[in-house]
Amino acid sequence: MSTTGASADPLAALGSLPGVPESVESVRKAVDRVYGHRIMRRRSNEITSEAALRGARGSAALSGADWALEEVRRRTDFSGDDEARVVGAALRLTAEAGQLLSIWRQSPLRVLARLHLVAAASKEGEVGRPRQAGEPVDEPLIELPLPSAAEVHGRLEGLSELVIAGGSAPALVTAAVVHGELLALRPFTSHNGLVARTAERIVLVGSGLDPKSVCPAEVGHAELGRAAYVAALEGYVSGTPEGMAAWIAHCGRAIELGARESTAVCEALQRGAA
Repeated sequence: MSTTGASADPLAALGSLPGVPESVESVRKAVDRVYGHRIMRRRSNEITSEAALRGARGSAALSGADWALEEVRRRTDFSGDDEARVVGAALRLTAEAGQLLSIWRQSPLRVLARLHLVAAASKEGEVGRPRQAGEPVDEPLIELPLPSAAEVHGRLEGLSELVIAGGSAPALVTAAVVHGELLALRPFTSHNGLVARTAERIVLVGSGLDPKSVCPAEVGHAELGRAAYVAALEGYVSGTPEGMAAWIAHCGRAIELGARESTAVCEALQRGAA
């Protein structure tokens, strides 16, 4: 993770990068449109549930299990093959995220370990802890150089300190940095993409930007496509101001598309109630 300057609030410095303030404002407007919809006042629980399902589907798609929404909705057994297990892991993480909000700001590393445990659904020795030296990583989408276990440990500690310290950075910036750092590090032996996108969701909800979790960024990331996702991540990993700004803008666009998805759900429910 790289920031511009040695500010006491380094994430806030990222919020002033060229184009980022505009992304922050655009995201805020998109989120406000969903929350201002009259259906949200009466049926917000339904919108939250639908957003969770669509978000899980989108996250699974980015991890190689690109199922139709109705198939995800219909299926009850996710143990059959690799794709089914990926979808099952995404659904479990989405359900778990809401239970971890109160812990995140005090102990983000504990939350990340819990997320990996839930995703892996296993009690094997490497589950629920950062990888150790020599352990392989199964993350086929991300082919960037893999940081050493020692570097992972140090950078996770730094990320944890930033989250605990809080600060004045916009929620979009914090969410994008948490997401990008976890993808860059791939701290676990598996399921890093799913965990990173769930952590992004936790930041967006816990920050108050999307308190009802109705703007699933995972939907937008999937809609923008795997190639654009990886290209934007490469900008983050470069550590340059331009690359960091491009990643933050990419995450912002994903949130906007998630908000648009839930707005469409609101419109459909409104037509059905008419």
